[in-house]
Amino acid sequence: MSTDEAAPLAGPSDAPSTSAAALAGAIAAAVALGLAELLAGTTVLVPSPIDAISQQVIPRTPEVVTRWAIATFGTSDIAVLNAGTTSVALVIGAVTGVAARRRPARAVVVFAAAGALGLLAARARSEAALVPTALVLLVAVISGSLALRTLLRLGATPPGTSDADGIARRRFLLAGGGIATAAVLSAATGRFLLRGNLAVVDPTDVALPAPARSLPSPGPSAELSVEGLSPLFTPNARFYIIDTAVAVPQIDPATWSLRIHGLVDREVTLSYDDLLARPLEEVDVTLSCVSNEVGGDLVGNARWLGVRLADLLGEAGVRADCEQLIGRSSDGFTAGFPVEVAMDGRDAIVAVAMNGEPLPTEHGFPARLVVPGLYGYVSATKWLTELELTTADVDGYWIPRGWSKEGPIKTQSRIDVPARGASVAPGQVVVAGVAWAPIRGIAGVEVAVDGGGWTAAELSDPLSAGTWVQWRAMVEVDAGDHVVQVRATDGEGRTQGEGRVAPAPDGAEGWHRVTFRAA
Repeated sequence: MSTDEAAPLAGPSDAPSTSAAALAGAIAAAVALGLAELLAGTTVLVPSPIDAISQQVIPRTPEVVTRWAIATFGTSDIAVLNAGTTSVALVIGAVTGVAARRRPARAVVVFAAAGALGLLAARARSEAALVPTALVLLVAVISGSLALRTLLRLGATPPGTSDADGIARRRFLLAGGGIATAAVLSAATGRFLLRGNLAVVDPTDVALPAPARSLPSPGPSAELSVEGLSPLFTPNARFYIIDTAVAVPQIDPATWSLRIHGLVDREVTLSYDDLLARPLEEVDVTLSCVSNEVGGDLVGNARWLGVRLADLLGEAGVRADCEQLIGRSSDGFTAGFPVEVAMDGRDAIVAVAMNGEPLPTEHGFPARLVVPGLYGYVSATKWLTELELTTADVDGYWIPRGWSKEGPIKTQSRIDVPARGASVAPGQVVVAGVAWAPIRGIAGVEVAVDGGGWTAAELSDPLSAGTWVQWRAMVEVDAGDHVVQVRATDGEGRTQGEGRVAPAPDGAEGWHRVTFRAA
């Protein structure tokens, strides 16, 4: 270590201002993050440091904050979390810059600590390799430290210099701007260009065998023709994504396996080829997130292909003292539901395809659980690696965080047309949407305008008891502002209640209302 690193600078005029030092520190942190993201983007062996740290934040976040984030940001919650992680890193960098104004060695300590924290977070990810990850973080730490040292020197005003606000400031700003731009470009290149194309296997390259049981194409009465109405099958790219994985796990199907163990007569382990060699069946199932607000879009319908869960459990032999099935993901996430749910005849499967394509990576490739009638937080384990048969005293990921032990999907209906705030012509107006009560089915949907009487809606023919139906109704409105509301009745005769209930702890309730204008 050189003398000027170990000792304070001589006088007040030879150190950068506090604001310049803070800016230098933030830029240096950006350099370290940007370079780490760039290098991590070249290999699946090194996780993104931002993703790795964010992943450790999720289980340590108070549940009230988690609920607020999902309700506020929906499927963008992970992006917001990563933005928050980055912002905190930049703030720490700014504080470090100020602390290092006269003692640059302090910055080395902070950057080294940050690198160690990043390594610990990365090691918690299954795909991380220790040596490559450590080397990437070491390069990032050294680069950030050197960038800060350089900027602090450029921002300093030599003793006796009178042009403190001129040449020195312009020199610092030009250098800082250039370095910051390079850091941002590095991060963007690594994160979006390189890592976006980085995959062990592209799911679309997987050849799936023909199903043992194929479903016919939906008939004309299964889908209503209304512009703006949700399609019968939600496209894969538009299907909601809510999970605890900050970075989508990249799994090689050649090394993947599914282990069925616990309270079974015999443990069963299946490779991906083993799974595909079994009779594959198509099932139509609507999935919903328990965090879905009334009228929300955290729900979707798809045609899935997979192996019946009951057949796999029958092969393992479920013991009489077994009460629950726990699905475990490659990233450590767990979800559990009563074992009888898998055996009661519903179309519960270990899915390998979605809407005619191999499972997209973000939806669980190479395999996931699909269980009709249960919210995803207790059933829809993606990147599935284990099925453990247990007693009821074992809890899945979300249960200790305040959500209900069992999560049957509640009867819900949503208005898609007219959209909120839409303007329509007075007279006959079409109102349309979707309604779902998986397993129970939908018996009827009604709409009411401005608090008036209820009008029965036309329903599409259901694909199965596990899917949503589309509905539409014609209402007469005069010019002016109007409110339309909807309620559904399920196959067991229960009609949605009007009162609003928040999603926590077991799903939202209430009538969906939309305000529109006839003009």
